[in-house]
Amino acid sequence: MRLRALLETDALGLRLLGGADELDRTVRGVMTTDLRDPSRYLSGGELVLTGLAWRRTAEDSEPFVRILAAAGVVGLAAGEAELGSVPQDLVEACERHRLPLFSVMESVAFATITEHVVRQVSGERAGDLAAVVDRHRRLMTSGPAGGGPEVVLDLLTSDLDLHAWVLSPVGRQVAGSDTPLPAGVGPALAAEHLAASRTGRRSPHRVLVGGTAYSLFPIRAADRGPERLAGTAASRDVRTSVLSDWLLAVEADAGDWPAARLDLLQGVTQLIAVERDRRDAARTVRRRLAQEVLELVQAGAAPSEIAARLRVAAPVLLPGLGAAPHWQVVVARVEWDGGSVESGPAAQALLEEILVDPTVPADSMAAAAEPADRIAVAYSGEEAIALVPLPAVAADHPDGDGAAEYRGPGLHAESLLAAVERPLSGGLADDGRLTLGVSAPVHSAEGLRGALEEARHARRVAAARPGRVAAAGHHELASHVLLLPFVPDDVRRAFTARLLDPLRDYDQRHRAELIPTLEAFLDSDGSWTRCATRLHLHVNTLRYRVGRIEQLTGRDLSRLEDKLDFFLALRMS
Repeated sequence: MRLRALLETDALGLRLLGGADELDRTVRGVMTTDLRDPSRYLSGGELVLTGLAWRRTAEDSEPFVRILAAAGVVGLAAGEAELGSVPQDLVEACERHRLPLFSVMESVAFATITEHVVRQVSGERAGDLAAVVDRHRRLMTSGPAGGGPEVVLDLLTSDLDLHAWVLSPVGRQVAGSDTPLPAGVGPALAAEHLAASRTGRRSPHRVLVGGTAYSLFPIRAADRGPERLAGTAASRDVRTSVLSDWLLAVEADAGDWPAARLDLLQGVTQLIAVERDRRDAARTVRRRLAQEVLELVQAGAAPSEIAARLRVAAPVLLPGLGAAPHWQVVVARVEWDGGSVESGPAAQALLEEILVDPTVPADSMAAAAEPADRIAVAYSGEEAIALVPLPAVAADHPDGDGAAEYRGPGLHAESLLAAVERPLSGGLADDGRLTLGVSAPVHSAEGLRGALEEARHARRVAAARPGRVAAAGHHELASHVLLLPFVPDDVRRAFTARLLDPLRDYDQRHRAELIPTLEAFLDSDGSWTRCATRLHLHVNTLRYRVGRIEQLTGRDLSRLEDKLDFFLALRMS
C-alpha cells in the first residue's frame, strides 16, 4: 500500500504535517517504537509509529529522524498524547530528510493503525501466507470465539506446513500449532532469543536446538497509546522490554526464505501482539486491585480492612476460586548497571510470566481464565510483588471445626530459579540482575504484612548471592544463611583470611589438602570414622591433618566455638 492511502482512512486519525511530495512511497510494514535508536529493528519500508517519549529536548529530533531515514523508513507517525502536539523541531527535521510526517490523534490507538496497515499490506501481496494473515484477521476481529493465536498457528501448519509456537520470555508455551515442544526446548529457545536480542542481532534469529532448526521472531507490544506510555519508562528501554516480549518460534530455517514470506511472518507477529495487548488491557483492573491491596498491607491497615478488600476483589483477582484462599508472597526486582531505568513495570510483567502454574494447560490467550489470571501482581518502586493464591483443603482438626488449611507444598525458590535462570540470564546479559524472594504460606489477611516482609528479606538474601538470576525462600531465613549476606565485605575478608589463609598457604606449598579435610570433618559432625571413610584415609592420617590444622590456626576442633568459626569461614569464603 502507499502512504497516500493512509490519509484517505478517516478512522486512522492521521494528519499530514510534511512530505506531501513523498506520499507515493510503498509501505511494507509497520513498527512501534520509543527507542532513541531503533535501527537494529528496522529493515526498510516501514511506517514508524512513536509516542515521542524518546524526545527530551529539541536537539533529540534530528538524530532520531536521521536514523529512520538511513534505515529506509517510508514515513513517521507521531502520537499527540505525550506532548499534546507534534513539536516543530520534529517537523523541521523530517523536512530536511524528506521523511513524510503524520500526527496521530490522542483518541486513536496505535494498535488500530497497526491492524489496518497489516491488513492492507497482506491483502495486496501475492503469496501463500497472505491468505493465512487475512483469515486470522477475520477470526480475531470476530471476538473471543475466533480462537486467538492458536488459530493462526493452526493455519500456518495446514496451509504452509509450518509448525510454530508462541513462547513467553521464560519459554512457557503460550500457544502452539499442533504438538507441544519437547521438554526443555521452550526455555532453550527463549534463552537464545533473549541473548540474540540483547546483542542487537536482527530477527529472525536462526538457532539449532536438539538437532532441529528454529527461526525466532520477536512479538513486540503493538499498542503504545497514552495509557501505556504514562510513567512506563521500562517499556521504552530495550533492556527491559526484551524481558517482557513474547516470541514466535517456527520450526524451519528462514535463511533462504523470500522477502515476501519474511514480511508476512512479521505480519503474523504483529497480529499476535495486538491480541496480547487486548489481554493485557483486560488485566488492568486486576492489577489495580492488587495495587490497592498491596498499599493497604504496606500502610499497616487493620487485618479486617485488608480481608474486606480481598473479599470484594476476589471475583477479579481469583477467577474460579470464589473466596480468598491461603497466600504466598513473591517479591522480584530487576536491576541494571547505572540504575537509570525504571524496572518496576518490567518486573511486574516478568513475574506474571514466571508464576504461571506449569501444571495448568496454557490455552489460547482469549481463554476466560488464562493461568496468569490467577496471580495478582502489583509493583512498588522497583519491586514487583505477587499475591499467589494457594488451594485451601478441608482438614480434620481435634476440635472438629472442619476448618480449611493449606497442606500443599506451595512455591519454592529453588523451583522458580531452576525454571527461569537459563532463559533470563541471556536477556540480563552482563549488566542486569533478577532477584526473587518467596514467603511462607499464610492463612489470613492478618499474615500478609509479615509475609511481605519475609519475602523482601529473602530477596535481599538472594541479592547477596552471585549470578544474574538468584532466588531465596522463607526456609533460609531461620538459619545462618540469613545473616551471612549482610556481613560487611571487609569484615568477611578479614575473618576468613585469619582462619583459612594459613591452611591455603600450607596446601599450596605441601599439597596437603587441609581445606578439603576441614570441610569433610565438619560435614561429618566431627566423627573420625565417618570422615576417614569419606576421604579414603586411615584414621591416624586424618588425626595428623586435623592436628596440623589446629597447629596452624591456634584453634581446637574439639571445641564447638572453634568448629562454628571454621564452618562460617568456609561458608563466607
